Amino acid sequence: MSAAANDVLVTGIGLISSLGEGLDAHWQALAVDGGSPTAPETEKFKPFPVFPMVPLELDRQIPRRADQRQMETWQRLGTYTAGLALADAGLAGDLERLARMDMVVAAGGGERDLAVDGQILEGLETAADPASFLNEHLANDLRPTLFLAQLSNLLAGNISIVHKVTGSSRTFMGEEIAGVSAVEVAARRIAAGQGDLFLVGAAYNAERKDMLLSLAMGRTLWQGAPKTVWQRGASGEGGMITGSAGAFLVLESRAHAEARGRTAYAKLTGVLSGRSRRGPGEAAAVASRQFDELSRHFGGFTPAVLSGANGIPATTAEERALWEDLAADERVDGIRATQTLIGNAIEADFPIRVALAALAIGRRGFYLPTDDTGIERPAETPSKILATSWGFWRGEGMALVEAAG
Repeated sequence: MSAAANDVLVTGIGLISSLGEGLDAHWQALAVDGGSPTAPETEKFKPFPVFPMVPLELDRQIPRRADQRQMETWQRLGTYTAGLALADAGLAGDLERLARMDMVVAAGGGERDLAVDGQILEGLETAADPASFLNEHLANDLRPTLFLAQLSNLLAGNISIVHKVTGSSRTFMGEEIAGVSAVEVAARRIAAGQGDLFLVGAAYNAERKDMLLSLAMGRTLWQGAPKTVWQRGASGEGGMITGSAGAFLVLESRAHAEARGRTAYAKLTGVLSGRSRRGPGEAAAVASRQFDELSRHFGGFTPAVLSGANGIPATTAEERALWEDLAADERVDGIRATQTLIGNAIEADFPIRVALAALAIGRRGFYLPTDDTGIERPAETPSKILATSWGFWRGEGMALVEAAG
C-alpha cells in the first residue's frame, strides 16, 4: 500500500506492567526470556492470583508530590505511563505541540474506601434502623474528595495537568471494549484528517479488593495455581487472572511525523470494534468478519496474532478454534496470548497489545511461545500483526499493525 499523508503511525509507546517499566523490559521478558520475571501474587488476594505492578519511581513522571497524593493508584499509573509515551515520542516538554495534542482515554471508575465500607457493613449488623444508619454514614463518613477521585475522566485531567496535554479530551468507559474504542476513535480521526497528533491509552490497578470482589461475583476469575490462558480456557473451571498495567500510545499522521523528523515504530492500518450477546459462536462470528475486513490489507503476507484470549472457557475456546482454523489454512502464523504473562488489564488490555505489536514490528522480531498446548508455535518475524481483544463480558476488537514503510 502506498504511503499517505493521513496514515496512522505509532511514534511513541509507554508501557508498564508486572514485567517491568518501559519497552526494553517487556522485550526482554517476552522476546528474549520467554517467561515472566515476576510470577503472579498468589497469597495476598488468595484464592485469586494477580499480576502486581512493578515498583515505580513516580517522581520521574509525576514530579510534584501534591499531584501524586490527590490521585488514586490507577490514575498515578496512567499519568506515569502517559509521560513515558510522550518522552518516547520526543514530545515531553514540547509545549507548542502538547497544547494542540488530542487525548483519548479508556478508564474505569474510582477506588472504594475499603476501611469505611468495612465499618459501615459491620455497623449495619447491629443498627436498630439499618436504612437510616446507612444514609447517615454514607453522608458523613466518606470524604468529599472520594467522589471526585472516582470520576473516570480525572485520568485525562491529571495527564493534562502534569504533562500539559491540553487539546481535546475524550474518555470511554466499558471494560476492554473501552480500550478498543479509544484506539479506534483516535485512529479514525487521524485517517479522516480530523487531527494529526493523539495520546491514547489506559491504566488499570488490579490490586483492588473491590474489583476482585466484583469480578469474582461474576464468576470470571481463575482460582488457584497460575496456568496459561489456553490451559485455563480448556478447563471447565477456567477464568482470567487480572494484572496491573498501563499502556499509552502516541499516534500521529504520517505528514505530521515526517514534518518533525520522527521515525515510527509501525503503522496502524485499521482498528475495528464490535460486540455480540455471546451466544455460542457469536463472538467468533464478529471476529471472523473483522479478520476478513482487515485481510484486504495483508498483501500476500501472513500476519501473526497477539490474542486477547483471557482464559474464560467459552470465549477462549471459540477464539482458539478460530485461530487454529486460520492457521491450518496458512492465513495466520505465530499466535501468542499476552495475558498469560501480563494478565487482563481490562481497559488497558487492548492498548497493551497494540503497543506490543508496534514494538515487535519496530524491532523486527517477535515474541516467544509461552504455552505448550500446541497453539503457540515458533514463528518467523512478521511484517504484519493482528492485535485482538475479547472482553471478559462483551466486546470484540481487532487491529492490524504493520511496518510503517
